[in-house]
Amino acid sequence: MAFKSRHGIGKYLSRRSRKVGLPPGSLIYIGQRKKSLHPTRITVMEYNGDYCEEREVSKLQDILPLKPAPIVTWINVDAVQDENLLAEFGTAFNLHPLLLEDILNTDQRPKCEHMENAIYVIFKMFDFDGDREEISTEQVSLVIGPNFLITFQEELGDEFDPIRERLRANSQRLRKGGTGYLAYSLIDTVVDRYFLVLEKVGEALEVIEEKLINAKPADLLNRVHHIKRELIFLRKNIWPVREVISSLQHSDSEIITEPVQMYFRDVYDHTIQVMDTLETYRDLLGGIQDLYLSIISNRMNEIMKVLTVISTIFIPLTFIVGVYGMNFHYMPELSVEWAYPAVWMAMILIAAGMVTYFKRQGWF
Repeated sequence: MAFKSRHGIGKYLSRRSRKVGLPPGSLIYIGQRKKSLHPTRITVMEYNGDYCEEREVSKLQDILPLKPAPIVTWINVDAVQDENLLAEFGTAFNLHPLLLEDILNTDQRPKCEHMENAIYVIFKMFDFDGDREEISTEQVSLVIGPNFLITFQEELGDEFDPIRERLRANSQRLRKGGTGYLAYSLIDTVVDRYFLVLEKVGEALEVIEEKLINAKPADLLNRVHHIKRELIFLRKNIWPVREVISSLQHSDSEIITEPVQMYFRDVYDHTIQVMDTLETYRDLLGGIQDLYLSIISNRMNEIMKVLTVISTIFIPLTFIVGVYGMNFHYMPELSVEWAYPAVWMAMILIAAGMVTYFKRQGWF
């Protein structure tokens, strides 16, 4: 699966400068253009209960006109950055210019809109790079019509191959479920992948926590902060998915039939579980941060305690040396032959006594 990789703060902010001053509905691609990007690819699957045909076409005209119901046409467009191609789709399927604009704006918030002749859905696919501890994202746009469904993706490759395999294998529920059930299957596949992404994030947090427990916290605070930002980004894009599923679940459109709405309720439950897991990980991150600061504080306290004990031991010794360092002529001990070793013996006994006392108190 190919995902768009972003770096730095640009990942969290939209790139809309190219659209400043343009009228609404202007088809301008907003996203990361790549020199090595593959050309746009269009694949088509046409099916019903007894028939399934799959092919790749080079231009939109090779698909039109669509075959009439009950045949369902699934059109998948990969690497969609061609504004002219989007304009052709808009003309062929009577799509609103604002809808086409949203397809090219890859920083869109997940949402669902009911048009006059179709339902438009935006959601995100995610992946987690364990080595770099970064979440990458790709926007997917669905246009759901009475007997057609169009998916627009940023790059080649997706998570929808299991759906294609089920269609090829003559899954009657999918073959006969219409475009509403196909939309459910696609969205459910993406939402299920959220659990895999969160599982990878959880594994990364376990590694960090284990290193903290093993007293190896070097540079871990930066890693914790980095993953926390990734989770905030993930939450920002997953939270609206609940609204999207809820809108589809309660849709009055004939495209989303009552039996299909039941399946969308199941997907809605999955999104709730994803959000609960996400919140759990955010709490766990907060706990790891507190643990890190506690470990650093305890280590500093241990260092200060050792230094304090050493200083305390030398305070009386310093006092004795200071007294006998005074250059008074009439100091009685100066004329005693054994005064020097006696002072040394007194200092040793004082130091030994204080060390013994501190050990009994459990101070070191």
